[in-house]
Amino acid sequence: MAKVWSKRFDSTLNPFIEKFNASIGFDKTLILEDIECSIAHAKMLCKTQVLSLKETSQIISGLDTIKIEFLEGKFCPGAPSEDIHYCIEEKLIGLIGDTGKKLHTGRSRNDQVGADLRIWLRKAIDNLDLLIIDLQKSMFNIAKANVYTLIPGYTHMQRAQPVSLAHHMMAYLEMFERDRERLKEVRARVNISPLGAAALAGTKIKIDRFFTAEELGFEKIYKNSIDAVSDRDFCVEFVSASALLMSHLSKISEEIILWVTDEFSFANLTDKCATGSSLMPQKKNPDVPELIRGKTGRVYGHLQALLTMIKGVPLSYNKDFQEDKEPIFDTVETI
Repeated sequence: MAKVWSKRFDSTLNPFIEKFNASIGFDKTLILEDIECSIAHAKMLCKTQVLSLKETSQIISGLDTIKIEFLEGKFCPGAPSEDIHYCIEEKLIGLIGDTGKKLHTGRSRNDQVGADLRIWLRKAIDNLDLLIIDLQKSMFNIAKANVYTLIPGYTHMQRAQPVSLAHHMMAYLEMFERDRERLKEVRARVNISPLGAAALAGTKIKIDRFFTAEELGFEKIYKNSIDAVSDRDFCVEFVSASALLMSHLSKISEEIILWVTDEFSFANLTDKCATGSSLMPQKKNPDVPELIRGKTGRVYGHLQALLTMIKGVPLSYNKDFQEDKEPIFDTVETI
């Protein structure tokens, strides 16, 4: 399949390199966000009279069809498309003809993928916030029911002073509230539109960056086009905040693991959330908190990977940035 960028090349890409270079295997996660961005971009090109109303209607109708087919399982993005952006563009051209080629006017994959990822992550942060609130409510209910339940309070893992179990549980509620605050701060920096930066230095095509930003729910636009396509600070910040969140989940998991031992005997595991042993029938294993404790290292690893990815890359966009998505996707899934 001929690539959009391949017209000046004399031979096709080596098949192994083509596979190595492709991101369609994971960036297809962004399909709905890419369609959303493309619809906003088409509307903007119509507003600035780059596209006619008829062309815009054709493009939006085609994109809506792709979205419906995807949601119904009739369209499955994948090879030989290089990435989700070209995959949708190729599908669009197949549906409406050459008019579909005009959708890419005034933009690059560089600003396009930056916008897609920010919209996806913005939604993910909002969903995580709801999950944390649910967890806090559960902890508050336990606390409310155990105001007069006394447990030993520890320092240095030595019994120190008696405390209310409610007071102990509310300490975790406060930790998770700080996690919510951090994610909210990260969201503000996620919610900045890079659209209009194009490859790195903008475009001569008449565009309206503020229109697309408002259409897509972005609060601001990047002031510098080079920064817009090269900024991955928001990825690092998100996974950093997530690593702290995981540390708090790991901490309470460790306490559950200790509390259900015969040595502590502060709590019991219900049958529906524990496993047994084929050899030792008396055992009830805390697999869930152990797995949470183990998965914390997974998110820590993603943070290190992202920090390494951005270290020392010259301005502006570099292919290294293709490695930003899998750590982000997996971090959200893990949490």
